[in-house]
Amino acid sequence: MDEAEAERERAAVVERIRDAAVGCFGAQGFGASVRSIATAAGVSPALVIHYFGSKDGLRAACDEHVLRSVRDTPAITGRSPADFLGGLTAAREAALVAYVVQALLAGGELATAFLADMIADVRRHLDHAEAQGQVRPSRDPAARARLLVLQNVGALLVHLRLNPPGDAGLVESVRALSETITLPALEIYTDGLLTERRLLDSYLRYVTDPPGQVPDT
Repeated sequence: MDEAEAERERAAVVERIRDAAVGCFGAQGFGASVRSIATAAGVSPALVIHYFGSKDGLRAACDEHVLRSVRDTPAITGRSPADFLGGLTAAREAALVAYVVQALLAGGELATAFLADMIADVRRHLDHAEAQGQVRPSRDPAARARLLVLQNVGALLVHLRLNPPGDAGLVESVRALSETITLPALEIYTDGLLTERRLLDSYLRYVTDPPGQVPDT
């Protein structure tokens, strides 16, 4: 075996271990053992440590791979978090969906980066829609995008905690939430909730550092 072939074989083994780890972490949480990951990959635990140094090193490699895969999935741009994850599923990346959910539940750098990407994506979508006259202006567009993402992600995580995916799997659980919240969300976004603006006017009167103004509608 020449050096190039040996390197290809090594890279294939590393990728297989990483993909097995993504699946195990997504299914079992980040408490999944190195032994269970090695079994899923068809290698020895010692080989996992040889290539990744430690379980933390393996987790870091998985985080990097999942975040890169999410960023490279164009079909999810501008959608709600539930549809965002559903877009990964449509791309036949159910293991990534499970991993992202576990990361959001656990917190940490991947969750922070994932949320930051999602907020930036929603902000771009809203800015474009506003320019097209489809969305009302906001006094604080960045804060609006953050609120929408955090509300949706929070709803998703609460739903998954209270309704753990059963035999139907995570995909069906996410789809069930989407079906439950779509109508009230669209109703609130389209028609609004409050019938008068007293609370908003009071807040703007007393807020210490009021954001920029937008035309009244």
